[in-house]
Amino acid sequence: MTASAAPAADVVLDARELVRNYDRTPALRGVSLAVRAGEVVAITGPSGSGKSTLLHCLAGIVRPDEGEVRWQGRRIDTQSEAQRSRLRRTEFGVLFQFGQLVPELTAAENVALPLLLAGTRRRTALGTAEGWLDRFGVAELAGKRPTEMSGGQAQRVATARALVTGPAVLFADEPTGALDTLAGEQVLVQLTRAARESGTTVLVVTHDAKVAAHADREVVLRDGLIESDDQALLGAAGARR
Repeated sequence: MTASAAPAADVVLDARELVRNYDRTPALRGVSLAVRAGEVVAITGPSGSGKSTLLHCLAGIVRPDEGEVRWQGRRIDTQSEAQRSRLRRTEFGVLFQFGQLVPELTAAENVALPLLLAGTRRRTALGTAEGWLDRFGVAELAGKRPTEMSGGQAQRVATARALVTGPAVLFADEPTGALDTLAGEQVLVQLTRAARESGTTVLVVTHDAKVAAHADREVVLRDGLIESDDQALLGAAGARR
């Protein structure tokens, strides 16, 4: 099934008839989804509906058993692991539920890490990282390690790290799942604001209706299929940018 009526010229990420099984258990059963540049898309549904599997296929973290994923018209599901890893370093950003900060590094070093791995000079990378920490309201944490941060603070640092390279697409898998309501709300407001300011396309997996409310569009999965694709908000989304 085709889940998006977006004009082909606007589509940057296109998944067609994705099937993915784990042993004999189907996670995706023929999912198609087209995402336009600059959209903030919430992928929702009950536990076990295939949300994270879909996100991981779109991000090139796992390969679908059937179907194809195209980024800017190029198939990525047929690429090697090294090619897909490079794509996640250069054009994609990935944010997980628990942030996965490196415990031995400070907040500034964690945020700077993707830049350092790309060959940016340390002083420049740290300066850019500190700017992103300030943007997320946690500049005072620059010299602190993850064990010295609250859950909400750590997730803001992780979000800054996911955006520091200016990715074209940010994939966020339950980014507020481990946070309390207030901290989760703050992280989502800052994430979506920063993404819209930079023109980043965002796909966020969540089971929280409050999180989905920050998106331009909600795609609901159930039993490995798209149950609904609400594009009614797209007109309002354009007005917000």
